[in-house]
Parts: sequence; C-alpha cells; structure tokens
Amino acid sequence: MSIEKFSLEKVLSVHTWTDTLFSFTLTRPAQFKFTAGQFARIGLMVGDELVVRAYSVVSSPFDETLEFFSIVVPDGAFTSNLQHLKVGDTLYLDKTSYGYLTLARYQQPAPHDLWLLATGTGLAPFLSMLQDFSTWQNYQHINLVYSVRSATELAYVERIQEIAASFGEGHSGFKFIPIITRDPSAPLHDRLPILIANGELEQAAGMLLSPATSHVMLCGNPQMVEDTKEALKLRGLIMNRRGVGNIAVENYW
Repeated sequence: MSIEKFSLEKVLSVHTWTDTLFSFTLTRPAQFKFTAGQFARIGLMVGDELVVRAYSVVSSPFDETLEFFSIVVPDGAFTSNLQHLKVGDTLYLDKTSYGYLTLARYQQPAPHDLWLLATGTGLAPFLSMLQDFSTWQNYQHINLVYSVRSATELAYVERIQEIAASFGEGHSGFKFIPIITRDPSAPLHDRLPILIANGELEQAAGMLLSPATSHVMLCGNPQMVEDTKEALKLRGLIMNRRGVGNIAVENYW
C-alpha cells in the first residue's frame, strides 16, 4: 500500500461512550472533500505495517474537522490499538473519500420521506447527512431509527437533538426512534426486520413505508442489513439501482 496516498493528521479529541464504543476527531486537510454518507480510510502503524480501515464520517461536509465513531473489536489489529488514542496522536488519512451511501443516488421516487436505519456505529453516516441543510430542505419527513443492545450504547442522543434543532429549525417532520433490543421494557425492543414486519416501526413513526414515496437507508451490522432489506422487499420496496428505487445499504464492518 502506497503511503503517499495518505496525509498525516492529528487527533484533536477522544470521547468514550462505553467500554466498546468511542469517537474521535482529526484535523481535516484542505484537500479532503466528501459527500455526506461517504467514508474515509484511516490508517495507523502496527509495527512496520500500515493497517487501514474504513470509517464513515460523522462530521458535516462543511466542518473544519473530521469526526469518526468506532467500535472496539476484541484482539482486532486496528481497533485494539486505536482505542488507546490520545489527543495529539497522529493517524494516516487517505486523501480520497469513498462510498455510495449518499442521498444523491436517489432520483425516483422523488424525495419525500427519508428513513435512516442504523445499528451501532452505523449511525455515523446518517449524522453527517443530518448536518447538511439540503437533507432538511428536500425531505418532508425524516425518521432516524437507531438500534442498540442496551441503553448505555445509545450514543449521540444529545447531539441528535442539537442537530435537529439547528439544522432542522422549523422542520416539523423529524422523528428520532431508538430501539433497545435487550431491554424488554423499552417501547421498541425487537430487531428491525420484526418491527417492519409487524408494523410497530411504522406506528412509532406515524407513517407508512411506501414504495411510492420512501427512501430507506440501512447501515450497520451486515446481518441486520440483509434481514431488514428482505423485510422491506416483502413490503414492496425495491433496491436502488441507477437512481431508481427505495433501498440503499452499507455493511458496517
């Protein structure tokens, strides 16, 4: 791997959410451009080897810094080292952004209702989209659905409220819908495919998933993505191909 493809960036902050979830921010080089929903390739030296992983960007495309949301993979070659980040450390950043989980991919149906369905760190690209004013201008209804195992894993809740208040000021169609799968007392606690099949997700949102109006994005656990995609297809929604269709996906690890 050519190290010339990377710039060396400084860690500006580190925030620990749980023992296995943390966020960090980096300096952003002037030449690094991205669209909300895209990911960056971040590297660190492990011995003499540059180890690289993909991370969706949490930040707005207009922010001066870059923020990322990470899970700690036990004994992982990358995150087992990354979790010990400190302010002032340096990381390698690929100078090019990647990925197609962007709202620009949608052409038909026209924007109307947007469903952002995430598990775990799959929340990251959706936070970026919600920090782009065009998202709020284009969609009448936005449902951010965030599925975690326990309440302690509900990261960014206050930030989501702040984003909705600032970027979505005057927008009455936003709903944040948390799902806590290991808490039977939570209002929603089943897996996303079940909540789609039994209608509980639509009930929580106060609207229907519709082939005629819905744009649905999935990001997170690959099994969730696959199972939820199939549940949506049973409701008549189709994969987005060449701009046409409802469903766009990203497997997140």
